[in-house]
Amino acid sequence: MSISRRQITSAALAAVPLAFAATGTAQAASRHRTVWIAGDSTAAQKYADAAPETGWGMALPFFLHKDRPVANHAVNGRSSKSFVDEGRLDAILAAIRPGDFLLVQFGHNDEKSADPTRYTEPWTTYQDHLRLYIDGARAHGARPVLATSVERRKFDAAGNALPTHGDYPAAMRALAQEEGVALLDIQALSLALWQRLGVEETKTYFNWTATEQDNTHFNPPGAIAVARLVVRELLRTRVLRPQDVRRLDDEIPVSWITWPEATA
Repeated sequence: MSISRRQITSAALAAVPLAFAATGTAQAASRHRTVWIAGDSTAAQKYADAAPETGWGMALPFFLHKDRPVANHAVNGRSSKSFVDEGRLDAILAAIRPGDFLLVQFGHNDEKSADPTRYTEPWTTYQDHLRLYIDGARAHGARPVLATSVERRKFDAAGNALPTHGDYPAAMRALAQEEGVALLDIQALSLALWQRLGVEETKTYFNWTATEQDNTHFNPPGAIAVARLVVRELLRTRVLRPQDVRRLDDEIPVSWITWPEATA
């Protein structure tokens, strides 16, 4: 599957006239460049019926200047495979423009081996599907960015934060190096953050309520903390410039997070 799609993408890139490419680059430099998010529930927009659950993509705009708008297309329950199969990547590629960024975070649902509609194997089909995002972004003059999956809240009896994503982060790291794509290592950074916070304090970052003990999804403080990690990585990898970001060292009021009513 991936070979034929990549051949098509390569042919499309080769067919773009140089004059057009130069014009597109100049136009991209003079306008707002959008950060598109393709991902799962940890990043997704949440609505009033899900509050206080919060995706980190909801907090990302707090750290970016207005000329770097965010288009959050992350959706609950999706894997790198199901997002493509449902036409969601095609919808992004139909609207993405030269100079934009496509930020891709999948892994949580790729791990679900009992579900063939979502499961991918780390070193084969997971990488194959991620290549579709990379090639698709590049074919449209946008820059792909890979982000390893943010870690769940899991500790051993000694209070050590434990990784939960198996080989998926390593497979993404290897693919990013192979393809020359910027990598945001959110898995490693979030694991280190949970370790610093410890067993009890991490509960105040996840969606722990009177009726739910959710160790995967965030509440407002957790979403803000992870979005801050994402933006720091975007700076470290030089995807964004210092003038593209704001408030990186500021306290962000949790009251800034809002949950709109879901539309039909």
